[in-house]
Amino acid sequence: MRRLLVAALVVVCTSLVARGADNDPTGTWTWTTPREQIKVKLKLEGDKVTGAMIRKNGEELKVDNGTFKDGDIAFDVAAKTPAGQPMLHKYQGKLTGDAIKGKVRIEFPEHTVAGDWAATRFKD
Repeated sequence: MRRLLVAALVVVCTSLVARGADNDPTGTWTWTTPREQIKVKLKLEGDKVTGAMIRKNGEELKVDNGTFKDGDIAFDVAAKTPAGQPMLHKYQGKLTGDAIKGKVRIEFPEHTVAGDWAATRFKD
């Protein structure tokens, strides 16, 4: 009986620790696109997400309109094309442990592209 109780306690504690990771997107995230590997640093403040996307040239782009609730995350990153035109990346996803999976829309002045998005938390 004692072993069963200890085993149950271990399962409950493990699930609480894993669930805690699902409740905080704070950290550095990476993913690869056809053009580059992207890194974004996120910080949760209440239900607001802030941070910066770091491009391969070292340029930092501000994370705007970031929200987080019940594992759902969304944020925007304004940027410019190589030709200098504005574009807006709109990320939405679901946080599960050290992974985010979702959709991204990139809005250009004359068209929009969309696709799947998946990021993993960078571990030091």
